Amino acid sequence: MKTQKLITLIAVAFITVVSFGQTIVGSAHDFKAASWNASGEICKTCHTPHNAVTGISAPLWNHQVTTQTFTLYTTAVSPTFNGTTAQPDGSSKLCLSCHDGVTKVDNFNGVTTGTTSITGAANIGTDLSNDHPVSFLYDAALATADGGLFNPAVALSGKGSTITADLLLANKMQCSSCHDVHNGSGVNNLLVKTNAASALCLTCHNK
Repeated sequence: MKTQKLITLIAVAFITVVSFGQTIVGSAHDFKAASWNASGEICKTCHTPHNAVTGISAPLWNHQVTTQTFTLYTTAVSPTFNGTTAQPDGSSKLCLSCHDGVTKVDNFNGVTTGTTSITGAANIGTDLSNDHPVSFLYDAALATADGGLFNPAVALSGKGSTITADLLLANKMQCSSCHDVHNGSGVNNLLVKTNAASALCLTCHNK
């Protein structure tokens, strides 16, 4: 009982810290009632206080990590793209550990024999060639080479500081640059800020 209470307290604290007034509860990532989530918990599908997956750039990671090789967004798709893409890493790889449509959503807490795949629009798949590129370095040099991007080191994000400080991870554009998996902003589609009048897009794109 003490262990369960401790897990619950950690989960509540984690939700509170990351939510900034909004919470994951009731959001698209609230899986407590999902048929494949026998634990009935929200945080456990991604996080655990014990025996976490090591070498992961997320706290106390608890979900199987995708091993897929992804088809990338390239200059063949968009000749105006000046970034250098590579296989997804960081938070993007973790997002794709469900959204690749291959890695089972119920493969968490040490389970690797799950049977439930993500479906519908949430299934991004392994072909990322027609999706916004991720896991590329977005810095002043790229902004200069592109000519249509703001310098992330000085341009404001609308979230309190610069694009680099608020939206990039290790100076890279990742899924989490646009999406807040914990629903901290309370915006539809788990966006970090509203995209009304393309506000989110225009944070980085100088059009």
